[in-house]
Amino acid sequence: MQEKGSISIHTENIFPVIKKFLYSDNEIFLRELVSNAVDASQKIKRLSALGQFKGELGDLIVDVKFDEKAKTITITDRGIGMTAEEIKKYINQIAFSGATEFMEKFKEANDANEIIGRFGLGFYSAFMVADRVEIESLSFQEGAEPAHWTCDGSTSYEITAGTRTERGTDVILHVNEESLEFLSEGRLGDILNKYARFLPVPVRFGTKNESQPDGEDEEGKPKYVSVEVDRIINNTNPAWTKAPSELKDEDYLAFYRELYPLSMDEPLFWIHLNVDYPFNLTGILYFPKVKNEMEIQRNKIQLYSRQVFITDEVKDIVPEFLMLLQGVIDSPDIPLNVSRSFLQADSNVKKINNYITKKVADKLNEIFKADRKGFEDKWNDINLFIKYGMLSDEKFAEKANDFCLLKNTAGESYTLKEYYEKVKDIQVDKDGNIVYLYASDVAQQDGFISSVQAKGYDVLVLGGPLDTHFAAYVEQKGGEKIQAKRVDADVVDKLIQKDEKIDLQLSEDEVTKASGIFEKAISRQDMKVEVDALAASDLPVSVTLDEFMRRMKDMAKTGGGMGFYGTLPDNYKVTVNGNHPLVKRIIESSEEEGEKLAKQAFDLALLSRGLLTGADLTSFVKRSVEMI
Repeated sequence: MQEKGSISIHTENIFPVIKKFLYSDNEIFLRELVSNAVDASQKIKRLSALGQFKGELGDLIVDVKFDEKAKTITITDRGIGMTAEEIKKYINQIAFSGATEFMEKFKEANDANEIIGRFGLGFYSAFMVADRVEIESLSFQEGAEPAHWTCDGSTSYEITAGTRTERGTDVILHVNEESLEFLSEGRLGDILNKYARFLPVPVRFGTKNESQPDGEDEEGKPKYVSVEVDRIINNTNPAWTKAPSELKDEDYLAFYRELYPLSMDEPLFWIHLNVDYPFNLTGILYFPKVKNEMEIQRNKIQLYSRQVFITDEVKDIVPEFLMLLQGVIDSPDIPLNVSRSFLQADSNVKKINNYITKKVADKLNEIFKADRKGFEDKWNDINLFIKYGMLSDEKFAEKANDFCLLKNTAGESYTLKEYYEKVKDIQVDKDGNIVYLYASDVAQQDGFISSVQAKGYDVLVLGGPLDTHFAAYVEQKGGEKIQAKRVDADVVDKLIQKDEKIDLQLSEDEVTKASGIFEKAISRQDMKVEVDALAASDLPVSVTLDEFMRRMKDMAKTGGGMGFYGTLPDNYKVTVNGNHPLVKRIIESSEEEGEKLAKQAFDLALLSRGLLTGADLTSFVKRSVEMI
């Protein structure tokens, strides 16, 4: 048997395209060839189960070997094998049956990632790293003759009688000069660990030394001996391929450690995905303790297709708000381009996205109902996921309204509905608005918190990166006529204005005089002085930032589409309590003394807000020492 021929395509340009453009990441040649070997192994297993193959299956292990001296990489399987006719059909014809159509689409596409990968080009990724590829194969069919195929990366090939004596296939790559980096145990091992560590058929990559028990020494202590064993690089039956009923908590935790061996913390909880209609999807998603950005970047969700790793860029499949999760998604129904690295716009991707959103919401609700105390304890670690989801996904928000929590300064937790019931009769202003008061920094805003609590009001803690946006969400969705105000947005009587009015103890002339003294003492364009009637027990001076302006500026910082406000300077209101004894004393003092006292009272107000810094703080300390 000997035959030479040309691969039936209408262009000579297909190989340079494969080499240089479609497979921008040349290491994936090993993924493609090992995946093909695994497929061949699974096919013979199926045929045996169906009774169409009567022989012994034997060991279906896939071998990856390299020879640095000969400059070869060999992938060997004991799978279904191919006859010479099948090699011509599957390698020469079917692999390139779409080549003409492919080249036409390639010319039209703005980007290779737009091209849908239905062209069977996986095998030819071998030519990214090899200047010659050989196939040695023997089919499982009775009486089949071994066949040998060779191609040098042009459209010419040659088929001759093969030398293989056992069922299966060898693919031998003669590595080109530019790709000699792959003739290394470390490099090939890293690629296999990345793409093949959960393949469903064992993949062997050489051997390793393992320490095994070898009896006891004279003192009765255990002895160990070093034994050379096969290096099997994959777990053929990972947790996500099993039914949830087969797994215990320790199995899920063990799999998490297998996925992320460098992670210091265990996950908070997990969700096992398993759906077969209208698409196939399995996987396990873990809720981690989010501590820093580096952790998030390193431990991403991994996408697999039939246990073959594809990518950890899953933004189209997983809703953006769940990108902080970790784990595995496996679906053969996710459309991939030729290089299998980029997702295509497809209705299945949208369905999968919606399914994951629903599944996560249902699981959170289930945990909340089953163990509310445990859920509350985890709230600080998971509220970022939940709030982001509520702000960005309406369907998720509908479900999350039942388990989203509001925490107050006393450490008590309430659902949105429960909190509304708690404050609706107490924190209501003269216009019927129910006012939610909140602090973003409990330690720094302690003075304001104490003032509102003295009135019997409750204070929420909303200090997270999304909480400015979340406060707006609560106003819209939490109930009728809700307003959210930060405790330092105004003096307490202005935060929740009641019908009762406090009389101002100063005359008009005294108000004018007090305003003048404070304006001169403060002498700052960004501070607007206002003398107001407050309780004598309230602070003499308060510095506040308008709720609306501060919120808009906060939203601008977090990319909330309020960029204009981010450019505006901060403008504060200085409220002078006209009923405080100190203000009366300032008015009645000499000009120099009054100004000095006014400056001191103002600096104290700044200090309570953490706004007194630099030279102003130094000056305040010196003045305080003098006054003592």
